[in-house]
Amino acid sequence: MSPALDLRHHGDAEVTPDLVDCAVNVRLPGPPTWLQARLAAALDTLGRYPDPVPARAAVAARHGRRPAEVLLTAGAAEAFVLLARALRPRLAVCVHPSFTAPEAALRAAEQPVRRVVLSEPFTLDPTLVPADADLVVLGNPTNPTSVLHPADVVAALARPGRVLVVDEAFADCVPGEPESLATRADLPGLVVVRSLTKTWGLAGLRVGYLLTAPDLVARLADAQPPWSVSSLALVAAQACSSPGAVAAAAAAADDLAERREWLAGRLGALPGVRVVPRPAASFLLLHVPDGLGVRARLRTQGVAVRRGDTFPGLGSDWLRLAVRDHDTNARVAVAFSHALSTTALSTTALSTTEGET
Repeated sequence: MSPALDLRHHGDAEVTPDLVDCAVNVRLPGPPTWLQARLAAALDTLGRYPDPVPARAAVAARHGRRPAEVLLTAGAAEAFVLLARALRPRLAVCVHPSFTAPEAALRAAEQPVRRVVLSEPFTLDPTLVPADADLVVLGNPTNPTSVLHPADVVAALARPGRVLVVDEAFADCVPGEPESLATRADLPGLVVVRSLTKTWGLAGLRVGYLLTAPDLVARLADAQPPWSVSSLALVAAQACSSPGAVAAAAAAADDLAERREWLAGRLGALPGVRVVPRPAASFLLLHVPDGLGVRARLRTQGVAVRRGDTFPGLGSDWLRLAVRDHDTNARVAVAFSHALSTTALSTTALSTTEGET
């Protein structure tokens, strides 16, 4: 692993209070009013130890699974740490560009890791994954590329003797979740990791879970600290798994798709900008000329975006951009246009100076 690659870099490091936050991919600034009310009502229970049973049952029902196939976690990040600690793979493979926390957790646990780096446009080719890999980790849709892989292509990676971990933290960004494997209990070794923090504005509460066979749930639970999921996080998990909340998330995914398409079209029309096609998550991945300069100039215009060069397979000319409300997206599109115009002017001035020299 290159020592210059910071696998623990996160988008919140890009943000300051004076900037429009397009660097972090949480879709809401905080939980909606109805969820705040549920959390506030639970404050009187904090004197008791957390009871995961109701939330576990609600998550299981939401995905048509048994409670024994659900492990609640302190965000998706804890799920990756538990997998790294509980499993002893001969060869772990992380498919990149992707969320770097799984690889960071594996390396911290001194597990052997190999990278499979997809080339643009970052579509999954199962033949690139070594046949002897007994742990494979990938995202769907993938952070930071926003690429959604077909479910049958991902499922083709499952086999006896292998644990296949699919990070579906952004699956509820996709209307209908057609490529999700969350309901699949028939695939050997499948682990689906989900997060509730992105859609419901709960990054500070840390709410996630994984779905897998009961025997693996038990192994991972043994590696989990007691009561690692707080009472309020359990309340949120139960509330956000209710039919009403699932319906609200589905409606939000439809609205997101429209805003994402508009922003991708505007940015893709700018000179030199490539938007990774068919984005499916709450963000876009862009290739821009002079990415470091564009990112710096966006900050002077009040906009923070996520650098791409901490993701394996990407470089400094890649930027990840969260999709926001229409007004913010319009402001960001104008800021990008100005930042790129400055890039073009700087390049022209440099060329003229070199010619005169």
